Amino acid sequence: MKPIKTLLFTVLAALSMGALAQEAAIRKNLAERLPNLPKIDEVSKTPMQGLYEVRVNQSEIFYTDEKGDFLIQGSLIDTQARIDLTEQRIEKLSAIAFKDLPVKDAFTIVRGNGKRKMAVFSDPNCGFCKRFERDLLKIDNVTVHLFLYPVLGADSVEKSRNVWCSKDKAKTYMDWMVRDVTPPAASCDPAAVARNVEFGKKARITGTPTIIFADGSRVPGAIDSARIEKLLTEAKP
Repeated sequence: MKPIKTLLFTVLAALSMGALAQEAAIRKNLAERLPNLPKIDEVSKTPMQGLYEVRVNQSEIFYTDEKGDFLIQGSLIDTQARIDLTEQRIEKLSAIAFKDLPVKDAFTIVRGNGKRKMAVFSDPNCGFCKRFERDLLKIDNVTVHLFLYPVLGADSVEKSRNVWCSKDKAKTYMDWMVRDVTPPAASCDPAAVARNVEFGKKARITGTPTIIFADGSRVPGAIDSARIEKLLTEAKP
């Protein structure tokens, strides 16, 4: 048995060394030929023979051959399972652990028993955010951690400050988002809003609304109440 185990170990070691050499070749060739390509975070095999995933900027995906002679940007589709493998991979890479959210810099809206949880990054001047909030009113038994995320200009920053500094943040926010009642001027230390923006940059939150569910899954953009309900039901911390 020992010779067989030794042979197996030798074969596995050779395969591992070969994989490392191939990855090194891909990294070297792409870096030399495409100097403007961001630093490569990871090179890994895909289910498609001869195709490799090249990951940059944490969650940006490209594809290449085993020599790095070609670079492809687009979606890899599993036609048998009818799954967008690229989208699936990006969702996994961009997930944020719910426990890592800085909820001290958010305010909370509770509906019903509040057992289900979600977080929303919202700009008060975002039209899609307003539409989303109107749909979210239809959802019961949920706790929403609302992160003010002013990325659309100076007026967004001002409105976010006025909401954050108001006596009743949730009411002031909902009055504006749902009933078009402008947040009255208010003053306090708005550092929490600035921290939200910094957190969002690091987490690559590039648009509003961005919704994060208890299982860490992230949905960019406004979704309707039916999909919110579905995702809340499916999310398991």
